[in-house]
Amino acid sequence: MSSPLDYPQPKPKAIPIELPKYSRRVSGLFLRPDHTDVLFVFGHGAGAGMSHSFMESVSQKLAKRGVATLRYQFPYMEQGEKRPDARPVLLATVRSAVEAAHALDDSLPLFAGGKSMGGRMTSLAASEEPLPGVTGIIFLGFPLHPPGPPSSERAHHLKAVDVPMLFLQGTRDKLADLGLLKPVVEQLGALATMNVIEGADHSFHVLRSTGKSDDEVLEEVSDIVRRWTSEVIQ
Repeated sequence: MSSPLDYPQPKPKAIPIELPKYSRRVSGLFLRPDHTDVLFVFGHGAGAGMSHSFMESVSQKLAKRGVATLRYQFPYMEQGEKRPDARPVLLATVRSAVEAAHALDDSLPLFAGGKSMGGRMTSLAASEEPLPGVTGIIFLGFPLHPPGPPSSERAHHLKAVDVPMLFLQGTRDKLADLGLLKPVVEQLGALATMNVIEGADHSFHVLRSTGKSDDEVLEEVSDIVRRWTSEVIQ
């Protein structure tokens, strides 16, 4: 019997995503392997869009493990701008991406989240009003605070999220002091799971001294996502 890792790599399909409230359209990339049982709505970080090598690599590795992904742009990135949109626009984009995912395949359990800002905006949207059909939220580097003095204010809204959450965090992440994040996750109780990636920074880059490559780290991250989503949908 073949392993999911032996499946041929699919190619992403371009998907337009409408933001009716703001009369805008953003781009999406839908990657659906032949063998899949979950769909992850995957938002990018503040400084790089959906086609960044990190986003592409994680999407392909998840596809090999039977996880479909819908990557999407936030409007400012779609326009080639550097400064993120106002929060209402970012949250509306998250909701539109979730709606687009339902339209693509409403038979698959739906997860949402993303890299850094993409994950945080997803949880902020869910804290204001549940995201229809979303089974869980995945954070690939939760940005707990800006570089500089640590703070946990950005995590206050997580108490209002009512679906399971997975946190993947590096020990060298300058945007998430683990001494502050671990208590936050513990306070969320059974809804929250955290996996710490030894030696990884906010971009999941590791030093040579760890004996691992960045690619091996992303394989590990993808394994964790696959295992956790399987446990949640059981």
